[in-house]
Amino acid sequence: MSDKVIHTSDTKTLIKSNIRNYSMFIMLALIMLIFAPLTNGNNWNPRNFTNIFFQNSYVLILATGMVQVIIVQGIDLSVGSVCAFVGALSAMIYNTGVGMPITLLAALGMGIGIGAFQGAWVAYAKMPAFIVTLAGMLLFRGLTYIVTKVNPIGLKDTIYSHLSTGTLDETLHTSKIGPYYPMALVVAVLVLIIFYIAEFFGRRKKIANEFEVSPMPVFIGKLVIISLLVLGLADRFARYRGLPIVVLVLGITVFAFHFILNNTVLGRYIYAVGGNPRSAKLSGINSELVTFIVFCFMGGLTGLAAVVSTGYMNSALPQAGNLFELDAIAACYIGGVSAGGGIGTVIGVIVGGLVMSAINNGMSLMNLGAHYQYVVKALILLLAVFYDVYSRRKAGLG
Repeated sequence: MSDKVIHTSDTKTLIKSNIRNYSMFIMLALIMLIFAPLTNGNNWNPRNFTNIFFQNSYVLILATGMVQVIIVQGIDLSVGSVCAFVGALSAMIYNTGVGMPITLLAALGMGIGIGAFQGAWVAYAKMPAFIVTLAGMLLFRGLTYIVTKVNPIGLKDTIYSHLSTGTLDETLHTSKIGPYYPMALVVAVLVLIIFYIAEFFGRRKKIANEFEVSPMPVFIGKLVIISLLVLGLADRFARYRGLPIVVLVLGITVFAFHFILNNTVLGRYIYAVGGNPRSAKLSGINSELVTFIVFCFMGGLTGLAAVVSTGYMNSALPQAGNLFELDAIAACYIGGVSAGGGIGTVIGVIVGGLVMSAINNGMSLMNLGAHYQYVVKALILLLAVFYDVYSRRKAGLG
């Protein structure tokens, strides 16, 4: 059987159809390069790279759930308040001495329960997600104030915070090898080996089923670029404290939901419901159940983000979670999610979140105030949504 490839013109079409995702990677690289001279190179410092993930992992976790909600034409405005509420309760649970594993499971369970509660209103009561989650935002903010009595809840020790600010090398007590803490590089190599195997087997499967695949030089070029990115990031982590545990948690989360959306029946149903709910319903898809499951996913990820953000602050604050939902939504739209639903990827929103993080970080290193960051966020969000609306109109989709 011949190796059926996409020819040069088709490759250009492939790139054009994915230009939003490619442009996000290019934009992220440009932002880092632009801020380099403005910050005297401090934005490339290994310590700064690690701090970016410590400070922004909760946004990336929330964005992983938010992308699915937006794909099914929903929205969740309550995630910030839910983070504060679950964070406060998880701190109280942890302070009883039950240990971190049980605390984490409790937070995930509470998050899923809240997601199911709101998802039931949206999916089965047919109420607009905007209204349901707006009510949730007010409800859980009020409950947070009640359970905390408007006072911070301190953590009894630093073990809770280790998930958010600790590293795998510190946990395993690994010694430095030259200038490097080794675990970041070890994990990077393992991830790349698994990635190569999956890509080559996926390519062979497409060829066997007579699907078109990209030319071998393009395929190899993609692998090389991704390898350089992964090893470059691992190098930054390895030079300062080692691989952050929260990056490992984020990586597993992103992989799991990327796999669900791209390689499972549920993933296809999520895109189908978001692309055309009526057609999905007529084709036999239980759109109510799909929407309900998506909100449960969002709730579980919000519970995880609550633990990460509470650990980073080393206490549960009544005002925690302020504007978390807007950061997650902005990451989604900047990362290529369509305002009309049915379009979006987990990888895209992670890059979108990193774009926002790199801008905030660069401006902070320049000692620019938060008010400037709000202005820049607003402009980038407007441009991202305008680009989506313009692209859909040009393609005749809306």
